[in-house]
Amino acid sequence: MQKTINRKDYYGGALMVLIGLGAIYGGTDYHIGTLSHMGPGFFPAALGGLLALTGVLIAISARSGEATPPAPGDGHAHGLPDLRGGACILLGILAFLLLGHYGGLLPATFAIVFISALGDRKNTIKQAFLLSISMVAIAVVVFWWALQLQLPLFRWG
Repeated sequence: MQKTINRKDYYGGALMVLIGLGAIYGGTDYHIGTLSHMGPGFFPAALGGLLALTGVLIAISARSGEATPPAPGDGHAHGLPDLRGGACILLGILAFLLLGHYGGLLPATFAIVFISALGDRKNTIKQAFLLSISMVAIAVVVFWWALQLQLPLFRWG
């Protein structure tokens, strides 16, 4: 049985490992510290380590036992790139910035998740709405209640 390699996953995993190792190297220029007394280099080094580990796992998973044919309907017959996902993510970020400044945490969080979720063609408006409501609840608990972020829940004007 011959194993096939999904080249996109393999190269993507290798790139993630390189970026992670670069972040670890950059973080060592600063004092790393310990878990109880973290220095300024701890976060970049820890994040780089997690990124490198994730890259290794992706590269390992690129090897599969059988070749999988592309699903019907994948890709575009006209050859143009699908810009919907990127455009929705960009619009979601812009909506978060605008609503975070003028509307508060709840409308900003709802907007970024709802608009970004619509970037996936498989998501329905109902799924995007439910995802947005759940993320708003998580944002309130984590950022407003637990971390006491100085962004009000609602702001008018």
